[in-house]
Amino acid sequence: MVRKITRIATDVGGTFTDLVSFDFNPASGKSEVRTAKVATTPPDYETGVLQVIDKAEIDLTDVDFLAHGTTVVINALTERKGVRVGLIATEGFRDTLEIARGNRPDFFNLHYVKPPPFVPRHLRREVPGRMSYLGALMRPLDLAPLPEIIEDFRRKDVQAVAICLIHSYANMSHEEAVEAEVRRLWPEVPVVSSHAIARQWREYERTNTTVLSAYVQPVAEKYLLGLNNGLNNKGFSGSPYVMQSNCGVDSLQAVARTPITMIESGPASGIWGAAELGKLTGYRDIIALDIGGTTAKCSLIEDGNVKIITDYWIERDKKSAGYPVMVPVVDLVEIGNGGGSIAWVDEFGKLHVGPQSAGAQPGPAAYGLGGTEATATDANLWLGRLNPDYFFGGEIDADMDAVERAIRKIGNRLGVGPDEAARGVVRIANNNMVNALKLVSLNRGFDPRDFTLIAFGGGGAMHAVALAQELGVSRVVVPANAPVFSAWGMIMSDLRRDFFVTRLMDLDEDNAARIEDQLVRVESGARQQFESEGVIPEEISFKRFGQFRYQNQEHTTEIDLGSEPVRPGRIAEIRETFQTAYQREYTYRLDAPVEMVGIHVVATAQVGKLDVRESALGDSDSSAAIKATRPVDFALEGVLESCIYQGPELEPGMTLVGPAIIEDPGMTVVVHPGNRVEVDGYRNIVIEIQP
Repeated sequence: MVRKITRIATDVGGTFTDLVSFDFNPASGKSEVRTAKVATTPPDYETGVLQVIDKAEIDLTDVDFLAHGTTVVINALTERKGVRVGLIATEGFRDTLEIARGNRPDFFNLHYVKPPPFVPRHLRREVPGRMSYLGALMRPLDLAPLPEIIEDFRRKDVQAVAICLIHSYANMSHEEAVEAEVRRLWPEVPVVSSHAIARQWREYERTNTTVLSAYVQPVAEKYLLGLNNGLNNKGFSGSPYVMQSNCGVDSLQAVARTPITMIESGPASGIWGAAELGKLTGYRDIIALDIGGTTAKCSLIEDGNVKIITDYWIERDKKSAGYPVMVPVVDLVEIGNGGGSIAWVDEFGKLHVGPQSAGAQPGPAAYGLGGTEATATDANLWLGRLNPDYFFGGEIDADMDAVERAIRKIGNRLGVGPDEAARGVVRIANNNMVNALKLVSLNRGFDPRDFTLIAFGGGGAMHAVALAQELGVSRVVVPANAPVFSAWGMIMSDLRRDFFVTRLMDLDEDNAARIEDQLVRVESGARQQFESEGVIPEEISFKRFGQFRYQNQEHTTEIDLGSEPVRPGRIAEIRETFQTAYQREYTYRLDAPVEMVGIHVVATAQVGKLDVRESALGDSDSSAAIKATRPVDFALEGVLESCIYQGPELEPGMTLVGPAIIEDPGMTVVVHPGNRVEVDGYRNIVIEIQP
């Protein structure tokens, strides 16, 4: 008898912990999908993961593949719940972390104060020795100060050590020697070296990334090992994979050593899921939108390719420069606008929504858990978009009395009735999200009208059509598993590692062989890593990218180098590709020499990616799925009597026309008047937007 194959993924969000499970029967070719959702359980996030597995009634002894995404790293950073870190730097560079950068958002504020570094000066120490930017030895390394440094770190209760030496991206031998000596002198302390995380120049960014990784390493390792033990106690015999910020998964052991790589693991999996769904459906140019309980995230996907950057910052806003994190992260924009975002009125009588959130406790007023502030969810309930009798699929009784009190409080401050106040909350929330969508499209030289909007998360389908109408997008796709789509994206991910190497050289025919040699070296090292971990060589593949700039400029533009070797005859083609990408983003090109700053190699290997099958389309009549009608306030279009459809009853091929509401246990799709809906062969809801 052929055994079924079971794959599951869990995603810990700010409000909910999601699960998606696929049981595939190779004999019949059929698969069964199960989803579940429970409230996130801070600070013991692994408890929520085990609870959602129990809720889905999954026997872990039958599971072949398990992927996991978590907010534990970003939470530890933003809540300052990491450990005390000691930094070892090159002599003369202990203050790089504090000097930081001169650029700041609040430029004309004479009282501006830089964000304090995560390591105070008395815990930043130096060792003599120096490498040049080319990796040549300038001064020998002297390890003599290390015993005293380590002893002082012990006395001051340091719990992790970060090592970042000047130009170690070009030659890491000094860092390796310091790390080996620290481990010999203090075997039990976690040690993080910059060469293991970031092999790119920019000393401040690299130093800060190393420090942040050390800051969260014990916390993340404890969490991941606790989760692994909990899974093993429930019968899981494999090793879980952990979602990283680069849209790939990696082994739990590898991620535990450098946990900063999963700083945005949840959003990354959703964006990757959108790209994979686009490949299945043929929509390769995508704007992905993830609206959860706390935040909204969006990213642009061009021709099926998700853009990965290393210029990522946390806590950056209008008044703070924030902190750089130089690890591969999906290029996205995130704002504090979700279902739980709180509506408030400032001292000038202006309405705002977010970034403050009601979270899971107490949550929106509708939860009946003591929340008194109106949220986007409460406004959608008041306007009839959400069904109070089918709130969270009927799992929660919506407290409409509390909703009315919260909405009226906002209305009273604005001098309007509750209906107008609720409309205002929805329209402000939509406006915030439109601005975020413009940042990833128009601001980067892309016309949103050329893209398909894929909306997911618990609130994505609620707002997607209104956002598409505002931007001129002609098609919205709501995935079949939209409420748990980030978890679905993990199951569609490959084992992935990104390798960056800084190598400065002119882009000319004389350097073609040097560029190719560097690419081959990185690929060879990646192949050795994977094979040492038991990955079959035939399953390993590579993608090559180059980082280029016009000579004397500061920053770079990354382009795809393709799969062909870099030969002298390809240099003109590579230069033109760079200039085209540069012109699209900055609106001009220069008649100036181009130079390569570094390479980026993406190494992937398949580790259990889901094979999704398309169903045949059936009858277009969707009347059997109608369960009621009710008046719905569409804000701009007014109050209209709308058909209410049961989402699970909609089959591939069925069509309908708005105004309509599609209710699913984990989400509600708002279809504005005149827009046409079709359920495709993958059970996605495809909405064609009428101009």
